[in-house]
Amino acid sequence: MDLMLLFIGTVLVNNFVLAKMLGLCPFVGVSRSVENSIGMGMAVVFVIFLASVSGWFMDRYVLTPYGITYLRTLVFILLIAALVQLVETVMRKSFPALYRALGIYLPLITTNCVVLGTVILIMNKRFSLVEMLIYGLGSPIGFYVALFLISSIREQLALAKIPRAFQGAGIALITTGILALAFMGFSGMVRE
Repeated sequence: MDLMLLFIGTVLVNNFVLAKMLGLCPFVGVSRSVENSIGMGMAVVFVIFLASVSGWFMDRYVLTPYGITYLRTLVFILLIAALVQLVETVMRKSFPALYRALGIYLPLITTNCVVLGTVILIMNKRFSLVEMLIYGLGSPIGFYVALFLISSIREQLALAKIPRAFQGAGIALITTGILALAFMGFSGMVRE
C-alpha cells in the first residue's frame, strides 16, 4: 500500500511541475500542441526513468563505496546528457517528424531540472530499489500528465479571445497556476 501511495503522491500531489515548479521551460515551450507534448512527455519519461535507474546504481555501487558522493551532481549531469543523446539518436532515426517537431526542446531535456531533480531527490531520500523504480516512473508520468493537460487546454485557448497582454506564455503560466491549485485537491489523499 505504501508503494502505491508513493506512486500516486509522486504523480498527483508532489508533481514536479505543478507543486515543485521544476521543468517549466519545456513545459511552456512544448505545450502548444498535444502531439508535441505527447512526444516530449514520452521522451521525458524514458530519460528520467533511465537516469533514475542508472543514477541509483552509480550512487550505490560507485560513488558511495568509494566516498566520492560529492561528485553526484557532476556525474548525474554527464549521465543525463548521455541518455538524452541516446534518445535524440533513436528519435531522429525512428520518428523523424516528431524529432523535427520537438526542435530545440529535445536537447533541453539535458538541462531540464525535472530530470536532475528526480535523480537527486532519489539519492537524498535514500530510496530502496523498488521505491526508486516507483519514484523514477511516477515523477515523469506526473510531468507527462501535467504537460498533456496544459497542452489540451492551450489548444482550446488558441480558439478563445484572450487579451493581447495574456497571449502566449502569459496565459500558459496563469493556466498552470490554476491547474496547480486543482492538483492541490489531491493533497489530502497522500502525505509526503
